[in-house]
Amino acid sequence: MVQQNKQIQEGIENIGKVILGKSDVVELLFTSLLAKGQVLLESVPGSGKTKLAKSFAKVIHGEFRRIQFTPDVLPSDVTGIQFFNPKTQEFELRMGPVMTNVLLADEINRATPKTQSSLLEVMEEHQTTIDGETISINPPFFVIATQNPVESNYGTFPLPEAQLDRFLFKVDMGYPTREEEKNILIEYQMNEPLDELQATLTPEMILSMQEQVKEVKVSEAVHDYLLALVTETRNSPDIDLGISTRGALALMRAAQARAYIRGRQYVTPEDVKELAPYVFEHRLILSMEGSIRKKPEEVVEEILNSIEVPVEVGEGK
Repeated sequence: MVQQNKQIQEGIENIGKVILGKSDVVELLFTSLLAKGQVLLESVPGSGKTKLAKSFAKVIHGEFRRIQFTPDVLPSDVTGIQFFNPKTQEFELRMGPVMTNVLLADEINRATPKTQSSLLEVMEEHQTTIDGETISINPPFFVIATQNPVESNYGTFPLPEAQLDRFLFKVDMGYPTREEEKNILIEYQMNEPLDELQATLTPEMILSMQEQVKEVKVSEAVHDYLLALVTETRNSPDIDLGISTRGALALMRAAQARAYIRGRQYVTPEDVKELAPYVFEHRLILSMEGSIRKKPEEVVEEILNSIEVPVEVGEGK
């Protein structure tokens, strides 16, 4: 485990040479990948979302594909089609970009709901159905979807709750600090760091790590704390729809992956608390009154502050 954790840390550091000042975001990507989840990146245009996805694929030595979503993209453009080959006089399968290791679903909120839903089966089941034929997607399979929060309503289709629930994390990259942005200008003045990026992992290593993550211990105290947070989202007067059981499982698996990355064989309450905002915020539906007075991140913060964090117990016992 120690050697593999070291390789993940090297991967985070290497991506940090391309995407400066976002090591926390990169760690969240690795956490989601090892937890077999998907990530929704939200930030203003030009913040490096696409470059981050390419860097991530390169570091894990995985195949990278990209879909630039627009309203005219069809479900078959995502999953693939059966087409008639006039030379062979037979139908042949042409897989879409989902047959990859890292899929960048760029500006997913520009796709129509029908096209967005074509990703649901792939994201959840790691398989797709084309003309009645079910095709498995070779693991590891990791979706990084992006959307811009400043888009006008024209030409965009907000993701429905069922689609949002498929994403383990929703992460806002935000702006870099002034010092970080200065370093970006200096670094990119003469070089393109992405071209020099080296792989530190392989898809086979990722699959092995995903299995080891399941063995990370979760104590009863941590289970109780996690469930207390989930229950509070269902009882809060500011929330109409709280966290589902799928959301609770997502938080537990994410906490296991985070502990694994940081070289521990047990989950701490702090793992749960620090990851909860990324798991909860996009899954909550606020009440009318709650949405007028507060943002989802504020409601989650209040919930986290209202539940006492249990005393940490070593080795998950």
